[in-house]
Amino acid sequence: MDDEAQERQLNIHLDPEQMAGVYANFANVTFSVYEFTLTFARIDHEIEEGDVPGVVVSRVNMSSQFFQELLAAMQDSFSKWSTQEGIRNLPEAPPRPDAG
Repeated sequence: MDDEAQERQLNIHLDPEQMAGVYANFANVTFSVYEFTLTFARIDHEIEEGDVPGVVVSRVNMSSQFFQELLAAMQDSFSKWSTQEGIRNLPEAPPRPDAG
């Protein structure tokens, strides 16, 4: 075997009922000495009075090391998305008059 590290591939199984994912429009981050917890919820913002109803759609507990890696990956993806959207939303240059 080579001294170079062999490339490893992830083989992640996704159940068909999880394929669509879940929708969340609210997130809460909490932490303890040992871990971070991300709680995702779907909130009904159309309610004008009283308590705002919502339902937790997912909760993920993770180590602080994984949280740091996730945060870096999210910042990288957001930066790439922002660049792509910025290019897509540039105004068209006005036609230049012929210099003749």
